[in-house]
Amino acid sequence: MTDPISDYLTRLRNAVKANHRIVEVPASNTKKEITKILFDKGYIANYKFEETDNKQGNIKVALKYNPVTKLPAITRLKRVSRPGLRKYVSHDRLPRIINGLGVAIISTSKGIMTDKEARQLHVGGEVLCYIY
Repeated sequence: MTDPISDYLTRLRNAVKANHRIVEVPASNTKKEITKILFDKGYIANYKFEETDNKQGNIKVALKYNPVTKLPAITRLKRVSRPGLRKYVSHDRLPRIINGLGVAIISTSKGIMTDKEARQLHVGGEVLCYIY
C-alpha cells in the first residue's frame, strides 16, 4: 500500500455510504491522531485502539449518524496531499473549509492538528485532508 492515509479515509467513506456503525482500520500514529481530531470535532461517535498479534494494532471507529434523519455526520472526506503531489501551505494561506464549518487536517512540525489550531499557532504544513 503506497498511501495509508488515503486507505483510512476510503474505508471511512465506504462505511458511511454503506451505513455501517463500526469500521476497523489498521493503526498507525498518524491515523490515531486523525481519529482523535475526528472525535473532538464531533464527526465520529467513539473510537478504540486495539492491540493485535502483530505490533501494528487496529482502530475501531464508531460512526455517528443523526438519530432522527439517519444522515451521517461525515458528508465528505477529501484527500488533498498525496504521495504523487504534496500540498504544503504556510500559516497565512491555510484553507478554510465551507467558511469555517468544515475541518482541514494539517500535518505540521508541532504535530497533526486542525486548520484553526495551526492558524492560532502560526504554523504551516502539509494539508492531509478536508472533512465536512
